[in-house]
Amino acid sequence: MVELDIEQPGQLVEWLRETGRIGPHEVPEVRTLAGGVSNRTVLVSRPGGQSWVLKQALEQLRVSTPWFCSPERIHREALGMQWLGTLAPPGTIPTLVFEDPKHHLLGMRAVPQPHANWKTLLLDGVIEPDHVRQFGQLLGSIHRRARLAARRLEVVFGDTRYFEKLRLEPFYAYPAETIPAASAFFGNLIAETRATREGLVHGDYSPKNILVHRGQLVLLDHEVIHWGDPMFDVGFALAHLLSKAHRDRVNRQALGGAAILFWEHYQFAACDCLTAPSHQARATRHAIGCLLARAAGKSPVDYLDTVQRNRQRAVCLKLLETAPTEVAVLAERFVRELERHEQET
Repeated sequence: MVELDIEQPGQLVEWLRETGRIGPHEVPEVRTLAGGVSNRTVLVSRPGGQSWVLKQALEQLRVSTPWFCSPERIHREALGMQWLGTLAPPGTIPTLVFEDPKHHLLGMRAVPQPHANWKTLLLDGVIEPDHVRQFGQLLGSIHRRARLAARRLEVVFGDTRYFEKLRLEPFYAYPAETIPAASAFFGNLIAETRATREGLVHGDYSPKNILVHRGQLVLLDHEVIHWGDPMFDVGFALAHLLSKAHRDRVNRQALGGAAILFWEHYQFAACDCLTAPSHQARATRHAIGCLLARAAGKSPVDYLDTVQRNRQRAVCLKLLETAPTEVAVLAERFVRELERHEQET
């Protein structure tokens, strides 16, 4: 039997007909979507107007460095989508339509047009404070409401193997081996992350996984969701905002300010459950780790060139000399160190 490849329209349409998901003579439009490195993703537009996004997990990720993970993780994403639909504000999580365990794929209701990817908007210099506000409040509300169902969710999402394969190993363990000056930092961060099991962690909370539809943010890509250290989500998100501040000198101050604003609204939505000084300090450690990883890990961001990646690496190593414990201090020091390096080179 030939393995189903949903990026081959003929194969996909035949499979949809055989499984009864479309009519025997229905001819939908199939379009491959650009995006992440870990899945095949296509848009299926049906003649009646209904549209689905189908995702099929890849065993070998599309990066230059060898990186493998079981495609069964797609079913963790389906589970995450179902639970997040009950935890997140209405309209912020797409609806799961079906999943197929044989071919490791799922189908979800497509976010209606018009919509825009928030990463693209930020890279184009469109920085809306309301988007930043929603970004913080969405994550904070998920973390807060998950803690109310902690007993159940800790069991449902207790398996961390996909987080290990897709985050800890490539983002923390890999640079620990390749950057000697950061080896101890990453070793301690890995140990701390594994030992902390106090909340639901999305694991991929970044602007690239946010669509903006009629002013509302919609969150995508839940394949590494697990019960662990929720400050990973905060640090991961901060690293993306600050990496974009690195790229965009014109809007650098605005993007640095966005990182601080994100944290403030996260705190507001999370209430008192995840905003102690120890949580903020962990968030900054994760942010520095992810900033380093996005410059020198297995999956560097696609919008920084080699010179910028080297600069970001140098800035992060400088920050580690006296690591900040507050988000505002981290953002301000990161921007200041970037500008100092740019002036010197």
